[in-house]
Amino acid sequence: MYPTAAQQTALLVQGGHARYLWNLALEQWSMWTPDKGATPGYVEQARQLTEARAMFDWLRAGSQTVQQQALPDFDQAVKYFYAGTHRRPTWRKAGLHEGFRIVGGQASRIVKLSRKWAAVNVPKVGWVRVRLSRGIPAAQSYRVTRDRAGRWHIAFAVIPEPIPAPGTGEVVGADRGIAVSAALSTGELLSCPSLSDGEQMRLKHLQRRLSRCRRSSNRRQRVRAAIAKLHARAGDRRKDWVEKTSTDLAQRFDVIRVEGLRIASMTRRPKPKPDPERPAGYLPNRRRAKAGLNRGILANGWGDLVRRLEHKAAGRVEKVKAAHTWQTCSVCGHCAPENRESQAVFRCVACGHQANADVNAAVNIAAGRAVSARRETPVPVSPKREPQHATST
Repeated sequence: MYPTAAQQTALLVQGGHARYLWNLALEQWSMWTPDKGATPGYVEQARQLTEARAMFDWLRAGSQTVQQQALPDFDQAVKYFYAGTHRRPTWRKAGLHEGFRIVGGQASRIVKLSRKWAAVNVPKVGWVRVRLSRGIPAAQSYRVTRDRAGRWHIAFAVIPEPIPAPGTGEVVGADRGIAVSAALSTGELLSCPSLSDGEQMRLKHLQRRLSRCRRSSNRRQRVRAAIAKLHARAGDRRKDWVEKTSTDLAQRFDVIRVEGLRIASMTRRPKPKPDPERPAGYLPNRRRAKAGLNRGILANGWGDLVRRLEHKAAGRVEKVKAAHTWQTCSVCGHCAPENRESQAVFRCVACGHQANADVNAAVNIAAGRAVSARRETPVPVSPKREPQHATST
């Protein structure tokens, strides 16, 4: 979105109203205790909103459509939390959670100006110019948000149709890594683009400047905005790579097999290790090395790639256990830690097979092979029966 300066101020006001009502509903819900009655639901909160708009001028000056929609959004978030599909609703902060949702007749008020430009009528803001990234969908709701780089976006609530399978019967395995973002069983090595060397040097320079800035100063705000732009640039490149890669895989293969990894658990901070000799001391827990590994995992888009594959190739994505796939020979099936000579070289000590380590792991994933946690060496599979085993697993 490309709002004017006055429209940006109006959008921030509308987002502030939606954030205020969300936090107010969260506060009411958090006050529940076993000895008290039920907290106000959506119907009661809607009645309270009507009374609040009649009492406060600043709330009445905002859009009732925006304010009203914040309440069912929170109610749905609570239902998702109790169903176990989403996390507990949290507080929304200014500068971090800027946005609101529009549902109903207002959502359809969008006019196409040219092939790439359109205008959308936002309540209490007016017509805002929008740069189209795809065709205008027949949606009944849209969400307006602002990222940390200060850019405004509009997203329409439409579920796209999955990509049909090519019908060739081909199976591909994808091994995700740090040095190579995704290695395919076909031998392709895919790398997720990130910041260039010059951009990384500028990011490091800005972070050093940020450490010297005074809290709540104008200079600190400018430096933070510059850092946010660099992070947003890296995020845009990562999302673009994920979208293109997932579309390409969904169009080329019937079955896509990936490692069943728990990204959230893998990227957690290491727990502190108390020092038994010092009551108030702690032992080294390699937190800096773990932080670098976490940044590498998140920067390569491990979770985003599988998530978009499940959306585009619905029902055709299979998760294979990742136990020792990087130690197993894809030719003879021998499993040993000595097979992995280095990060990129795999040489089987039993049959002498040599290949790229990531590609070898991807071939094992494509075949559906996973060695048990006891590190048992599986029975070698003959080359003639291996394709049948790969398609039937």
